[in-house]
Amino acid sequence: MKSFKEVAPEVEATVVWHKDFKSVNDWDAVVIPGGFSYGDWLRAGAIAARSEAVARLSEAVARGIPILGICNGFQVLVEAGLLRGAFLPNEHGRFVCRWVRLRVERPRGPWLKLAEDGVEVHMPVAHGEGRYYVSSDEYKELNSSYPIIRYIPEQNPNGSSYDIAGLGSRDGYVLGIMPHPERAVTPLLTPRGFRPGGELIFRSISRSLKSGW
Repeated sequence: MKSFKEVAPEVEATVVWHKDFKSVNDWDAVVIPGGFSYGDWLRAGAIAARSEAVARLSEAVARGIPILGICNGFQVLVEAGLLRGAFLPNEHGRFVCRWVRLRVERPRGPWLKLAEDGVEVHMPVAHGEGRYYVSSDEYKELNSSYPIIRYIPEQNPNGSSYDIAGLGSRDGYVLGIMPHPERAVTPLLTPRGFRPGGELIFRSISRSLKSGW
């Protein structure tokens, strides 16, 4: 079974409690994990997006520090205005937990450094409020020049607009993804017929950090 250290051996990862996230200068990259920050009261990620720790992420973006938001972390980035769009409850009204097939489009930035345009990757989802929404006008801009990760159409588990499962900033330094790449780094935990797509993201950031982008 592969550990994160085996997937990205050059990277030393540290778990930091949000109240201890005092300075962005201490980190080369930041990952906001999934979960239910502040119990998802009001809206998923809405309260966390107004915390002191998340307020510092704007400074991290200005300094070119890569940021990855996973599931609830993606919701936090959207609520904080660091990524476009909004999140709604799943279209069918139920929590969903299963593996899905995804396609990467216009990959760029440190999190998708090793991805080829159009590559298919596989990861699990686990959410009840994962339906990404963006207006048709905003989508036209996103679809022309932003990195997008989509559910393969018949794999869309929540009714997300335009099958969007993940979205990057224009330069790709900020990436949000609703599926869980950290649960997809080993074949041992991968269902038959799927490949552990999380390796692509973590090997990409490892290579980027090692090479200085």
